[in-house]
Amino acid sequence: MEALQKAYDARAKKLNKVEETKTLKTPKEAFAMLEHYAKEGYASIHDEDKNYFLKCFGIYDKNDQTPQKFMIRVRISGGYLNTLQARVLGEIAQEFGEDYIDITTRAQIELRYIDIKDIPTIFERMREVRISSYQTGVDNFRNIVTDPLDARGFDTVLPSYELLKKLESSFLHDWEWISALPRKFNTSITGAISNRCNAFSHDCCFVLAQREGFWGYNMFLGGKVGKVAKSADIFLLPCEVPLAYNSIIDIFKRFGFRDNRNKNRLSFLVEAVGMEEIRSAICQNAGIDFAHAGETMTKLDFNDPDHGRVQLRDGSFGVHMVVPAGIFSGSDLVRVADVSEQWGDGEIRFDIEQSIYILGVKEIDALKKEAIFQKYKSVDSPYKNHLIACAGSQHCPFGVIENKSDAIKMAEYLEKKVPLSNGSVRMYWSGCIKGCGLNGLGDIGFEGCKVKVNGEMEGGVNISLGGKITSEGLEGYTILKSAPLRYAHFYVETLMLEYKRFKNPFESFEQFHERILKLYTPACIGFMMKLGAYLRENGIDIEINFGEKVNTGRNEEFELFELGRKLYMKLAGREAYSAYDRFTNVLKSEKLQSIRSLAPNVDENLALLCEKILETKEQNRAVVFSEVEGFISLG
Repeated sequence: MEALQKAYDARAKKLNKVEETKTLKTPKEAFAMLEHYAKEGYASIHDEDKNYFLKCFGIYDKNDQTPQKFMIRVRISGGYLNTLQARVLGEIAQEFGEDYIDITTRAQIELRYIDIKDIPTIFERMREVRISSYQTGVDNFRNIVTDPLDARGFDTVLPSYELLKKLESSFLHDWEWISALPRKFNTSITGAISNRCNAFSHDCCFVLAQREGFWGYNMFLGGKVGKVAKSADIFLLPCEVPLAYNSIIDIFKRFGFRDNRNKNRLSFLVEAVGMEEIRSAICQNAGIDFAHAGETMTKLDFNDPDHGRVQLRDGSFGVHMVVPAGIFSGSDLVRVADVSEQWGDGEIRFDIEQSIYILGVKEIDALKKEAIFQKYKSVDSPYKNHLIACAGSQHCPFGVIENKSDAIKMAEYLEKKVPLSNGSVRMYWSGCIKGCGLNGLGDIGFEGCKVKVNGEMEGGVNISLGGKITSEGLEGYTILKSAPLRYAHFYVETLMLEYKRFKNPFESFEQFHERILKLYTPACIGFMMKLGAYLRENGIDIEINFGEKVNTGRNEEFELFELGRKLYMKLAGREAYSAYDRFTNVLKSEKLQSIRSLAPNVDENLALLCEKILETKEQNRAVVFSEVEGFISLG
């Protein structure tokens, strides 16, 4: 523990403003004021309670977006809900929250447009059906996620929901733990071989593993937005999981940094002392020498949304309901409860892709004839089946783009322009850099930003590729920065046309990326997206495609020269030079013939592009894609 103490002392010179706020009162004292605030109205609420303490109970002031209204983030443990609970939540949304519900990426819900006078009544109704919004905000343990099918799924080896509840009991409703952490703490646990719960991107992750013939969990630590958790080199039997969990959360509470809030998640403590030291501290604190990590067995993606149903162990089915961007309503949740009772067994699940499972269904066709399945499809388009979008600027003060509507507009544009009969693509949208929409893990990720177009600021996105939830997860990489939203769908259209053109039967976009796109540099992919959009916008009937056989070695200069060769050939009908060696022309005395003389009606920007890439004098040639992007600007 000595290394942890030294690291803490080095960062303990100054407390951040939130830590200073915590000294003003206890969360219990703030919560005791709730009845008073409900009676006296919005103006009576103390600033520190609006800004911090009420968030400890999932009560978020949304005055900037919806004047004098609140959002309540409701904890749905593991995303598990029965019909009684679903009906109560739906009725609360109908009666108090303009019939609006957001499903979140932690498999819980958010109620919006709530008046302070109604919150005590809402809390009482939720308490009656054993639902709570405690500790769903600020420096607390957030909703623990797990596999929505868990013990009922064929691909589950170790049912984990009961373990989840045991972990939750360590802190939930415990005044000693409410607001006690330096920062929020996210947790996942799965005993399935398929990753339905984004298992590797949390502060603390327990993931199915096998070691020396025993089944248990490998422990991963330090995940957050933009960072996949790393192995703690600890293997745990199911009975050991609570002991290891209690140890790490105690360590984080005692030694987690409380100065810079941008650098005080668990990952920064791990970075400060190293994972080996953290492993040693966990064992020492628990008084157990935990085994070293085994083989992680949660390695597969899940495809339930692509089929709309998944068979359960008892012979019934879990029927999936796609809720694009998680935009839902109280009325619809009540309808889900109704059909779950009629055609299922009364068990409902939310998932981390903001959608729903109805479990225990035996008559699938009868269920799908219900009106709710005319509004929300069991299988939607590949662009919506896995779509995620966080709240965005309409409901979140950090959002810089609307996000949810942007995500749906993109999906619907692609449905029309590049229809796919089969396939799978995970498009994950975040309204800002905070990444609540898991954009870093998407096949194609979108992060909201502001961009200047014609001298005016407007919404844009940073676009990434290559995020993975398979194996042990992987964050994506940026291919386009500050793409205006008005053009982003044209750029992505290029990618999807290539996917449709070259994909193997039933090949997912992730697999397509691994097989083809990974052969190219991010700069090349981004440029090709823009070039395809430029060609289509200007009605230029040529195609410059990606290929399976690439010999440029992911060298940007070589890629650029090869693209110039292809473009010149397509436009002029002949090669730019007579012979080539290692991505340049052999005969140095040979001059580039103007493409205008070979193709009189050639687009002037493309002519200039070819000249800049294939310039006779090698020293004057463009060597990176950023040098020539200006030739293919849209608008």
